[in-house]
Amino acid sequence: MSKEFKINKREVAYNGFFRLEKYQLQHTLYQGGWSEEITRELFMRGNCVAVLLYDPNRDEVVLIEQFRAGAILNPDRAWLLEIVAGAIEEGETAEEVAYRESVEEAGCEIEELTLINEFYTTPGGASERISLFLGKVDATNVGGVHGLDYEHEDILVTTAKFDEVFQMVEDGRIESGIPIIAIQWLYINRDKLRQKWGVN
Repeated sequence: MSKEFKINKREVAYNGFFRLEKYQLQHTLYQGGWSEEITRELFMRGNCVAVLLYDPNRDEVVLIEQFRAGAILNPDRAWLLEIVAGAIEEGETAEEVAYRESVEEAGCEIEELTLINEFYTTPGGASERISLFLGKVDATNVGGVHGLDYEHEDILVTTAKFDEVFQMVEDGRIESGIPIIAIQWLYINRDKLRQKWGVN
């Protein structure tokens, strides 16, 4: 079968810190023919990068904690444990963003970068596509408060042993989807990576 869609109308419903676009569209159906015209709002987030910073010699993960407006309906947990992330600006590659954001948000210089996966976060209503990386770092002197003032960033940076971080996922203390995916990936691949890097 042929998979096609057509956009009959597009308008910008809101343009502020983020942009919301409204579409009237149709798409082909599995059993043949076309759907009725449907209306969908699309949250235009753009493409982003996230990096799980890991020190294989210390077996430590770099975590960041910051206030998140998306979590304010659960006021006691509006500060989320996450990993370094940022938007891809025009003219930048995903890899360049990974290196830049790791310095800006965590004060970390990446020694080696590995692509974990690329995926949509909420394809039912948002355009955001994530390039998720693992960044090998030396976490010996990592910590403190980081972020850019003009972006209103107030980011607490800490490190923790991998087993403790994985337990945070198991216990529900890490509630953001992207770090959960990254930490579970490292759980699967950690021994292989440590062997590759010559760590016992």
